[in-house]
Amino acid sequence: MTDPLHRELLDLAQEAARRAGELLRDGRPADLAVARTKSSPIDVVTEMDIAAEKLITDLISGVRPEDGFLGEEGADTEGTSGIRWVIDPLDGTVNYLYGLPTWAVSIAAEQDGETVVGVVGAPMRGETYHAVRGAGAWATGAWEGERALSCRPAPPLDQALVSTGFNYVSEVRAHQAEVAARLVPLLRDIRRSGSAAVDLCDVACGRLDGYYERGLNAWDFGAGDLIAREAGALTGGRSGGRPSRDLTVAATPGVFEPLQQLLEDFGAWHD
Repeated sequence: MTDPLHRELLDLAQEAARRAGELLRDGRPADLAVARTKSSPIDVVTEMDIAAEKLITDLISGVRPEDGFLGEEGADTEGTSGIRWVIDPLDGTVNYLYGLPTWAVSIAAEQDGETVVGVVGAPMRGETYHAVRGAGAWATGAWEGERALSCRPAPPLDQALVSTGFNYVSEVRAHQAEVAARLVPLLRDIRRSGSAAVDLCDVACGRLDGYYERGLNAWDFGAGDLIAREAGALTGGRSGGRPSRDLTVAATPGVFEPLQQLLEDFGAWHD
């Protein structure tokens, strides 16, 4: 049975993700432009990223004013309740800028530093994924009701379909390309969707056998990491570590360990 607090947090996250997703899907201007850049000239923020984060934080703080926030577009408050919301209002901004469908709203709730609720909405797919710690992972979509999520049975590594992403700093991208070039002959294939949140949920849904990426922030993987774990996937960072900016890995058991070891051997976590 779900803890009443966690149920409240889940309901609030789902409502916030739904409203932000509708804003992003239905309110995208035809002349959408870059509002600013971050780590490099190709690491962009649009006016819609900013508007979606404000919608989410305003909605949540209106219901739970004592909670803290950490958001990609600048929300950063401590709070006094022990609950902190970790928000990526638009994961896959470059996809969104170009009119590609793979983007998502990602909202996680932490209690005393541990993620207890995760919601990822993918409006252009018509799907939303969610998890509460210890209660499994679920999705709604074109089907009726909620569907329980479960990662795929593990194939041999050379039959595993794995996704990754690339950083926006050119030197880091070059190193990531070298790692991918060494890795791809050992796998079925590599995919690159452009949204970490969607990739993690695709591991949870059984659409991918694994996923890895370097350079992610807490808001990129917060919700998706919980959803993948609650669907039976293993997640981590460098060997023995948790997901971090150095490395984030998620995969079905049986693929996780050899994939993580290859990434360690290939130095995926450093320049």
